[in-house]
Amino acid sequence: MANPPVQSAPQRNQLLAALPPAEFDRWMPHLEWVAMPLGQVIYESGTAQHHVYFPTTAIVSLLYVMENGASAEIAVVGNEGIIGISLFMGGDTTPSRAVVQSAGEGYRLRAPMMKQEFDLAGPVMHLLLRYTQALITQMAQTAVCNRHHTLDQQLCRWLLLSLDRLPGSELAMTQELISNMLGVRREGVTAAALKLQDSGLIRYARGRISVLDRPGLEARTCECYAVVKKEYDRLLPDRPAT
Repeated sequence: MANPPVQSAPQRNQLLAALPPAEFDRWMPHLEWVAMPLGQVIYESGTAQHHVYFPTTAIVSLLYVMENGASAEIAVVGNEGIIGISLFMGGDTTPSRAVVQSAGEGYRLRAPMMKQEFDLAGPVMHLLLRYTQALITQMAQTAVCNRHHTLDQQLCRWLLLSLDRLPGSELAMTQELISNMLGVRREGVTAAALKLQDSGLIRYARGRISVLDRPGLEARTCECYAVVKKEYDRLLPDRPAT
């Protein structure tokens, strides 16, 4: 396997960077660098998970999938987190699907070692439980937001959460993928994106969204973004430098 590029060192992931030196040194030989291309399914609903993933430059959407195949996003995970919490929470499988929404890279760790580390009931367990609490907050707030707020507010929230997990201000994202994430029709996404573009907040063209006015997005979104961000900032260490 080729050596990973310097910019994708494990410490680019917030949880890995927060490990005490002894734990990080123990993990390092077992961390496997992986490419995470756009649209890759990390795990499917109901299937056994053999690894946990720590994104460094990728963003992964957690989607709840209905029996008829329809889906909606329940959370996003980037360099602040981990994919596969059911492994150490004791469930082994989950009804959600994990799909790469923004291409990048990350590291993975085999399931047996993750379980072993969590069961030591030391700093790794406490760090992962705090992260899980923050993730649950995001899931709950997403459910409330999708029920009570307008589509353009939801789109603003989604863009801001994604930006927090990227080094730049541009996302490669098609209308179809956004509609699948938000669980709405493509026409609704188009209308909401045009509103934001007409207001000078974003530029959307050829599957790329460039954020031109982040403060404007923050002013336009609902309170859900601030609630989620505050909880992540409260529970987790400072984000690693990008």
